[in-house]
Amino acid sequence: MSPAPALFEPITLRSRTIRNRIWIPPMCQYSAQARDGVATDWHLAHLGAFARGGAGAVIVEATGVTPEGRISPEDLGLWNDAQEQALARIVEFMHSQGAAAGIQLAHAGRKASTYSPFVEGSGSVPQQEGGWTTLAPSAVAYPGLAEPKELTQEGISAIIQAFADSAERALRAGFDIIEVHAAHGYLLHEFLSPLSNFRQDAYGGSLENRARLVLEVAEAVRSRIGEEIPLLVRVSATDWTEEGLTLEETVQVVGWLKERGVDLIDVSSGANAPIRFPIGPGYQVPLAASIREQAEIPTAAVGLITESVQAEHIVFTGQADVVLIGREALRDPHFPLRTAQHFGHRPDYLPVQYERAYR
Repeated sequence: MSPAPALFEPITLRSRTIRNRIWIPPMCQYSAQARDGVATDWHLAHLGAFARGGAGAVIVEATGVTPEGRISPEDLGLWNDAQEQALARIVEFMHSQGAAAGIQLAHAGRKASTYSPFVEGSGSVPQQEGGWTTLAPSAVAYPGLAEPKELTQEGISAIIQAFADSAERALRAGFDIIEVHAAHGYLLHEFLSPLSNFRQDAYGGSLENRARLVLEVAEAVRSRIGEEIPLLVRVSATDWTEEGLTLEETVQVVGWLKERGVDLIDVSSGANAPIRFPIGPGYQVPLAASIREQAEIPTAAVGLITESVQAEHIVFTGQADVVLIGREALRDPHFPLRTAQHFGHRPDYLPVQYERAYR
């Protein structure tokens, strides 16, 4: 019998062994229609399909640690019991299908309180329509959005506490993996990037100061979840401009995160300014490879990974330890099982109800 493809080798992070290297990244659904942050049947069907389809881990979308941390009023949240209980139901189903359950904890900063793609309107949602005043490292707006309020030290401390509290709730809900969102122009990335951080205090200026918040969040989350649960951080490895956050700076920050108990870096890029950059198949994989090699930490690659052979090549050649399949998984939630079939591999977690399709 030939060995399993690299994609189907289990990966162990702390006490969790995940069945394969094909994971589902966080993908916003903007579908908490009651605007209460509570997951619905849509989220159960959406996320459950990926678990049934053979993914190693399924990571729930960017989930606000506070009401004002949501990207839109229709985003998920994890700051109260009702939200925790709704997510626990989804985690239970994902576990029943053999998948690890992850969640991305987030604060959208100056890019919060925006209209979802499914409603009329663009830009920031005004308060009379259910929006709110946004928070940021500096009172500088993202182009096209409302000006945020600069965070005070008290406000920063409250956000660190909120990340830790949400992580504890995620643990109670049964999640196996916690991811902190520090990418895509949201709050922690805003602090990291000189494009959005103009502070003159301990949280601005030097790279060490700009990284202070994400490091404090990582420390707080790790202390709350203990030593057994894997902790991931999603980063935007570069702002794609010399004036912004660079790959070299990100490597340094990742080294500091590693020292604070982070186990894997989910590598994305950009989105803190409307800067055009080259996009193509696997365009962010070299960033994941660089961070993996230079910081000596496991990485996940994401971004236009759409083909089975492409995904296998990334893991087999050591460019990343995990591939995150997003849009392709929306098109085909059974991408992992289809990939296994492509390589002539038959995983033992093929649902018996679907075996006829793989004979």
